[in-house]
Amino acid sequence: MIKIPRILVVDENGEQLGVLDTMAALAIAEERGLDLVEVAPMARPPVCRIMDYGKYKYELSKKARRTRQQSHVQKVKTIKFRPKTDEHDYNFKKNHIVEFLQEGDKVRVIMQFRGREISHMDLGLQFLEHLVAEITEHGTPESHPQIEGRTVTFIVAPKKGAGS
Repeated sequence: MIKIPRILVVDENGEQLGVLDTMAALAIAEERGLDLVEVAPMARPPVCRIMDYGKYKYELSKKARRTRQQSHVQKVKTIKFRPKTDEHDYNFKKNHIVEFLQEGDKVRVIMQFRGREISHMDLGLQFLEHLVAEITEHGTPESHPQIEGRTVTFIVAPKKGAGS
């Protein structure tokens, strides 16, 4: 498939063989049982490498698969509380937050106020401060709690080194 008459040839060890005729380079590649692959077609003269192309493509796909497996898309999970959340429910939700943080996900914590509960906003904030104090070894809050109408929201990010 190489149409240029003279090419710069690099062997499988990375050593330059010099500028050769295309037919001579193909003969060398066939003699070694390898392929002649054009790696820099825009260079003058074009650079071709003697290599096992099938093995090269296989290693590229393995490398791409490995990088896909190692990358972790960070998700944001949401946990809702109310000021009157009971102790058992609180512990259950706190354990879920810890699980999410250990998996490397961020957690959005929402404190929802209903009716007259809004007049006791300070109790809700104390509740959230208590929660943050209990999960500090697994994650740190990214920002201070933000009050938006009848909800208080903040995001907890996992500590460095957490997750898979």
